[in-house]
Amino acid sequence: MVQSSRPSIQLDLNEFKLHLHLRSRTQVTLHFDSPSRRFYLSVIALVVNEMKRLGKIKSISLQDYVALLVLLNESIAGSAGSSDRENLLHRIYSKWKDALPNLEEAPLFKVLGKKKEVGDGAIGKIYSFTEAEKDEWANLFEYKGSHENVRLKFAIDKIGATLNDIAIIYEDSLNADAWEKFISSLKEKGVEKQEAEPDKRVSEEPEVPAPQLEKGRISQPGRYRWVALMAAIVVVLGAITLAIKKGYLEHHPDDVASTEKMAFPLPDVPSIAVLPFVNMSGDPKQEFLCDGITENIISVLSKVPRLFVISRQSTFFYKGKPVKVKQVSEELGVQYVLEGSVQRSDDRIRINARLIDALTGRDLWAERYEGDLTDLFALQDEITMKILTATRVKLTEGETSSAYSKYYKGKHGFDCYLKLMEALKYIDRDNIDDNNVARQLSEEAISMCPENPVGYVRLCRVYISDYWLGNTKSPRETLEKAEKLAKKALAIDDSIPMGHAMLSGVYIFKREYDKAIAEGERAVALDPSTYTAYACALLVACRYKEAIVMFQKAIRLNPNAMSVTFVYFGHALMMAGRLEEAVSTFKKTIQRTPDNILPHYGLVATYSLMGQEKEARAEAEEVLRMNPKFSTDFYAKTFVYKDQSEMDKVVNAMRKAGLK
Repeated sequence: MVQSSRPSIQLDLNEFKLHLHLRSRTQVTLHFDSPSRRFYLSVIALVVNEMKRLGKIKSISLQDYVALLVLLNESIAGSAGSSDRENLLHRIYSKWKDALPNLEEAPLFKVLGKKKEVGDGAIGKIYSFTEAEKDEWANLFEYKGSHENVRLKFAIDKIGATLNDIAIIYEDSLNADAWEKFISSLKEKGVEKQEAEPDKRVSEEPEVPAPQLEKGRISQPGRYRWVALMAAIVVVLGAITLAIKKGYLEHHPDDVASTEKMAFPLPDVPSIAVLPFVNMSGDPKQEFLCDGITENIISVLSKVPRLFVISRQSTFFYKGKPVKVKQVSEELGVQYVLEGSVQRSDDRIRINARLIDALTGRDLWAERYEGDLTDLFALQDEITMKILTATRVKLTEGETSSAYSKYYKGKHGFDCYLKLMEALKYIDRDNIDDNNVARQLSEEAISMCPENPVGYVRLCRVYISDYWLGNTKSPRETLEKAEKLAKKALAIDDSIPMGHAMLSGVYIFKREYDKAIAEGERAVALDPSTYTAYACALLVACRYKEAIVMFQKAIRLNPNAMSVTFVYFGHALMMAGRLEEAVSTFKKTIQRTPDNILPHYGLVATYSLMGQEKEARAEAEEVLRMNPKFSTDFYAKTFVYKDQSEMDKVVNAMRKAGLK
């Protein structure tokens, strides 16, 4: 068992024990020591894992996890009890809505020990709880039932606890990793078959395969199993209500976002951040599918002029992190947050999505979408329409993702889609090795789907990165290849924003400034999230004031933008004579990426232009420490300003500080 920094509650799926370690002197260990009891603890872990994934203590609808519950029931519980789905919810609601817990008499576990006083030798002994003590325990679980749905909530917020006070343990892993390993072990190994009677073991049974998503319905266990199943869930959740005393744990903060605490003022139009959809398939290879769905929804929403949409890069900053809606809202300055999950089974896909108003903490809607993989873009369009309806934004003709679905049809269409998403992941890492992998993936996608323009856009970006990273023997030929690829993509579909953004970048390095600006303008008109490309074109064309405005818009849409955006923004401020602001921007960039040499270049020049010789020389020393081979000639080739005298001004300032 993990001992370091022990939280107040440990769900141990190795030994199927629930350890309650309070910050007082009271400790309780409950042992789930039979097939049905082990199932109950697994369901508790399911509820806890989902809340940790969502970053919020909220009710979890069990209807959304029927297939997973079936797996747990048929493996851990030995297929104890079932019911047909048609009457399941009504039976649960009617029979168990008033169920009451009893810690000592509950048939779900054994109380192994309760420590009441330090030094009394109580560990391992069983003590009865007094009535007065029972009255002090808070309700740890909430059960919400109706004729249509059943929801469970690990209501530790009522006693002031947080999700950080809970840990799921399996093998040597914690929380999400532990849960994933636990479920994988059920799918991949033969599970020991056990009877439903307490403490009675039976022989092993062959591995139970994970339930599959079937068209139009979800596979269900046999009759009567679900009544016993859900009844047991309510009892076990209620049983733990006697286990934690009010006031022992820290107070849980309010989940409603505050406009006063937002890093940016709310826009005048509806604003939204789309968080990366979570992979519920248990297969790491499906991450690219989840990322693709997220990116496509962001891309479509970004084209709606009456909606403010945070860019992909800023929302993907939260990928894999247990963040709260309140945090996302306040850090990005948005009112609405969309979160969701994706589950793929063979050629079927299920998407769960939820739109939250962070200013009220209320769900505007939460729905599940299911269909064939060929329906993927239609499902994404349906989610998009729901978002726009909920935020009262009208969608105009052509503002849907289905416009791109035609490029992912045929035998290899879906595989091509996933390959291009994987290529993007490697490109974003901005290093030579990963860029080479992205090249191979992009070329494979083009070979599979030669009429898909996105493949050419991806490969174009690879060549631009080659040029920027110095991964080429002939920079001129590399730029020519990038230009041909961008034009090839736009010849197939001129409405692809990134095609114009990439072409703008090519023209910047070729010093064709008017063409770079024109392509940047076209990209922004199609998708505002491409402001950075347009801003860079304006910067090298020496139109600094305009560039600053575009950089500010780019950063507002993408507060977690790549450091290079902030570096170029700092240069725009420096060239416009706003030196103090430039210094501040470069310093913030260093805080974000301490190993990045580019902002130090900017600080050397800016301090020198300000006449702060001491600070300029200190930064020059830092540049040489990070890159002993640095030369101002190389720097001059990197920033291709239209007006050579402007470039000379910067280079002379750097030389004055001691760089050569």
